[in-house]
Amino acid sequence: MAIGNPKKHILIVDDEETIRLLLLEFLRVRGYECDVACDGAQALEALKKGQFDVMLCDIQMPCMTGLDVLRNAREQGIETMIILVSALHDTRRAINALRLGAYDYIVKPFQLDEVELCVERAFEHRKLVKENRQYQTGLEKLVAERTSQLRDKSENLEATVDELYRTYRATLGVLAAALDLRDNETKGHSERVVAYSLRIGQELGLSDSEMTTLEQGALLHDIGKIGVRDSILLKPGKLTQEEWIEMRQHVSYGESIIQKVPFLHGALWVVGQHHEFYNGSGYPRGLKGEQIHINARIFSVADTLDAMTSDRPYRKQLSFERAADEIRRYSGSQYDPRVASAFFNITLDEWRRIRERIDEMQSMQFDYIPDMQGFDVWHILAR
Repeated sequence: MAIGNPKKHILIVDDEETIRLLLLEFLRVRGYECDVACDGAQALEALKKGQFDVMLCDIQMPCMTGLDVLRNAREQGIETMIILVSALHDTRRAINALRLGAYDYIVKPFQLDEVELCVERAFEHRKLVKENRQYQTGLEKLVAERTSQLRDKSENLEATVDELYRTYRATLGVLAAALDLRDNETKGHSERVVAYSLRIGQELGLSDSEMTTLEQGALLHDIGKIGVRDSILLKPGKLTQEEWIEMRQHVSYGESIIQKVPFLHGALWVVGQHHEFYNGSGYPRGLKGEQIHINARIFSVADTLDAMTSDRPYRKQLSFERAADEIRRYSGSQYDPRVASAFFNITLDEWRRIRERIDEMQSMQFDYIPDMQGFDVWHILAR
């Protein structure tokens, strides 16, 4: 069974010399490499110094019993398979020994073949424990390597996605600028309402994903006007009833365009609802209250702020104070009171600074449209 395998190292512990020598001779003949100890203290010292796979240890020994040796060995993290040997048929003691971490329990007088079988099982168990640990260590190492690789790939993917989004953002910025430039009076309008909307979104505690869709919607809110005739869009005077009906169609035109671009579906809330009023008197669907998406409710306030503080064909720009009075006056009817409250949590001086920074960026970037690059509104809000 174990013949010819000198690597199997066993420690024999018994205060009776006769038993020690009997087991020593028997196990050596069968190929085990054996050491002996005559008491518990020697056994512990040997366990600390040597690499024993199995220990045969008598329980009834002076000074330190086999149970004490077992307990101390386990407390010190020694993992040798320990087989306890006793002359007493005591079930409770055997159970206690197993609870303390003994591998097995042999009762004297024993048969040598029984001892050999028990020892061999202990070695096999020890081998399985080592192999399992090696497998677990290897698996942990593999998991760590794969995790590191995935982290690197994830970081690369995030960088790629970020760069891709910036590219999309630049493209959308050019499109919005082109729409704004159809009417010189609204130059830079899209980027300003983006900045205003995001600042209110910050105040309301919107998530990153909500802020992204809010940015897209605010930037593209009037994309449907590309389908409106210039004679109507740029008309300096009051629109007729028929012209007004056609102008309102820009909402459905915009939804039709955005629906064809999955990446921009989050913009649909603002594109399709930015003319809805909180009291239900808006268009095109007459939505009311929270039937209107929060992004559209935010945009409504931001759009009013920019519309009133910018030049229009029919009037010059008004003050931020006048715009604030308008928002306060129509809070609860045209505007969501919670959004209006968030607007008033921000000082008018801060709103003016946002306007100045956007206009500064616009003056640098809109001189020559083909070379224009999109810019991130976030850094403007953080300044």
